[in-house]
Amino acid sequence: MGTVRAVQSVPGLASDAEALWYDPQRWPAWVDGFGHVVKLEGEWPAPGARAVWNSRPGGRGRVVERVTAFEARAGQTLAVEDEKLSGTQRVAFEPGSDGVKVALELEYELKGGNVFTPLADVLFIRRALRESLKRSLLRFARERRADMELL
Repeated sequence: MGTVRAVQSVPGLASDAEALWYDPQRWPAWVDGFGHVVKLEGEWPAPGARAVWNSRPGGRGRVVERVTAFEARAGQTLAVEDEKLSGTQRVAFEPGSDGVKVALELEYELKGGNVFTPLADVLFIRRALRESLKRSLLRFARERRADMELL
């Protein structure tokens, strides 16, 4: 199982950043490769809620995310699955004096594969997943800054 992480400082209050993170209507603005929501079940972001979404063409395909843990002002844990991997994604919010640190982590296991899959994971896949998390967090920070400019 592989693990990738990314951290980004985001301006404003942790509660405002968290509200943006958990708003499915806003996901297209910052989730890397996000296409559109297919279905939401339950009370997002509470445990048991489920989101099904499609990526843009050439991306992850259909993605299913199920909330396994949630603590307001702290973070959320999801069971995630797409065509190529399954795993656990965690987001955490850490308030600071000049904003909030948002940490995103994905523990994953690749589906299928062959004898070369572990090598491909270390050389290519892991880096691509890490970069995807970074892009999402950078876009998230930009979206949060834009929200603050509107106030």
